[in-house]
Amino acid sequence: MKNYYLILCSVLFLTSCMKEELPIPKHDPGNVITNSVDIGATYKWQVYFNLQNNTVVGKNLKTDWDLGFETSETGYRVVLNSSKVMFARETGSTDFASVVDTAGFESAKKYDKPNGDMNYTAIGDWKTTPNQVYVIDRGYNDIGAHQGFRKIVFQSVDNTSYSIKFANLNGSNENTIIIPKDSNYNFTFFSFSTMSTVSVEPPKKDWDIVFTQYLEDLGTPYLVTGCLINRHETSAATDSITDFSSITYDFAQTKTLTQNLNTIGYDWKEYDFDNSSYTIFPHKNYIVKDKNGYYYKLHFIDFYNTSGVKGNPTFEFQKL
Repeated sequence: MKNYYLILCSVLFLTSCMKEELPIPKHDPGNVITNSVDIGATYKWQVYFNLQNNTVVGKNLKTDWDLGFETSETGYRVVLNSSKVMFARETGSTDFASVVDTAGFESAKKYDKPNGDMNYTAIGDWKTTPNQVYVIDRGYNDIGAHQGFRKIVFQSVDNTSYSIKFANLNGSNENTIIIPKDSNYNFTFFSFSTMSTVSVEPPKKDWDIVFTQYLEDLGTPYLVTGCLINRHETSAATDSITDFSSITYDFAQTKTLTQNLNTIGYDWKEYDFDNSSYTIFPHKNYIVKDKNGYYYKLHFIDFYNTSGVKGNPTFEFQKL
């Protein structure tokens, strides 16, 4: 009987210690680090950054891809490259050959919500209407040239891959290909230009934030330039009241963090039309919690490099 109670007490003790995640023990904060990334004066680059290592871990032209396919075994969502101002429209037709133009596109087009909620993508739950034809507006490159339209059918998905069929609206360049899944990444990316999958994002465990253009909801979708967080086990909060130097580990733990991709967003700067330049708001602070449970504070101090060229966000951050 004595042994029984010892075992029972041990089980109860271990169970009480099993949390959804273990807190990171208190530690000495790191140094305040200043760094910058170059997304180009036309904002043509998407740049992925790892806070713990203080390094750029990936960089690609924003025109390198069009669609991102969710990679988890049960995943089926498809996202648009909003940095190119992409839209999609459900045609309601399953007759691939009959869709030949953009009739009705403007009144029915949709875009992905900027917070990254996969329940609010332009393409949506395509499985509810198998083989429906979608028209895709590929958006614009970094100098404003339109990239044209495509039609596409999402034929099937399982735990390892997708099957899609796509073509130009006039039916030329019709292809059917398989999109493989790799759960080491958030998405498998596809380009209509190469008609194949392309390497874009680094592995999902390798980065925390990405500097890019994206569509923000400002009453209407509007292209902005900013910073998004990784959707994989990363969260963030804003604070415009507390001085950057006063933000501590204990303070960070009191904040309510969100996994909204655009928590950092674009409005740490503002365009001054009188001076034709950007003004930075260093009082806008951001707290980022990474996949390992570490907290960082971050704010921006410039948008120009030493030669006065825009598209070079400069920021300070510190591991708390």
